[in-house]
Amino acid sequence: MSRTPQDVTDAELSVLQVLWESQTATVRELTERLYPEGTTALNATVQKLLERLEAKKCVKRNRKTWPHRFAASVAREVLIARQLQTTADKLCQGEIHPLLTSLVKARGLTPADRKSLRGLLDELDHEKK
Repeated sequence: MSRTPQDVTDAELSVLQVLWESQTATVRELTERLYPEGTTALNATVQKLLERLEAKKCVKRNRKTWPHRFAASVAREVLIARQLQTTADKLCQGEIHPLLTSLVKARGLTPADRKSLRGLLDELDHEKK
């Protein structure tokens, strides 16, 4: 199955996770975090991942500094929503209910999860009124 341009690979997601945690980073800083036992040759790998993420508008580069600093330009929540919708479209004809049901049954919900979910549902119900 082919990817859409906005799909994020596992390797790209690893880069985004570091950027979400650290706010900004250089290629070298990202390489050191992602490949602590690696060599400087991996800088090229990280650079390529950043270029792909930049093309997908998931990362922005600050060209005013040297070395350039990179930051995530997509929020984690936005990416989660996009990936869940893509999964729902592929597996459930766009329906979210079967996806959520499967997720809840497979993982279960803690009491805190239930409370949070009830609060979210109440908030959504209140917004519709």
